[in-house]
Amino acid sequence: MTNDETRKNDEGPMTNYSHSPRQDDAGHWENEFWGAQNVSQTSELHDGGGKRVFDLEERTARFGEAIIRFAKKIPQNPVNNRLISQLVGAGTSVGANYCEADDGVSKKDFKNKIATCKKEARETKFFLRMVATAEPALKEEARVLWQEAKELHLIFCAIWRR
Repeated sequence: MTNDETRKNDEGPMTNYSHSPRQDDAGHWENEFWGAQNVSQTSELHDGGGKRVFDLEERTARFGEAIIRFAKKIPQNPVNNRLISQLVGAGTSVGANYCEADDGVSKKDFKNKIATCKKEARETKFFLRMVATAEPALKEEARVLWQEAKELHLIFCAIWRR
């Protein structure tokens, strides 16, 4: 593969599926799946006064803890067991990779770990959606965690672009 081909591949999305939602339409299909916009916030993702935690290391740690507590509520069966494993792996690695990024030895190392955080946050969103599909009774709680994963993903995207 030539350098021009490599550069060309890096410029676009990884899939060629023509019916995939455009970035502008992301909010539409997300709202369609999750339903109402009003999301009740859980205190475990906020400080005592209901305010969002701004220390990113603490925020990602609380997020990982919330994912673990949520995963324990998911009934175990062959389908859910795989989803639980993937969800816990992705959800807890967001914080672990952020800690590694914070201790990065170079700017390149930092950026690489932040890119991993972005990917893990996006993967967490995906598996929360799959759990909500597999267990509709847990959809509201999954929605709150999905919103936090989305916000973390956006934060890591902004950091990565700097």
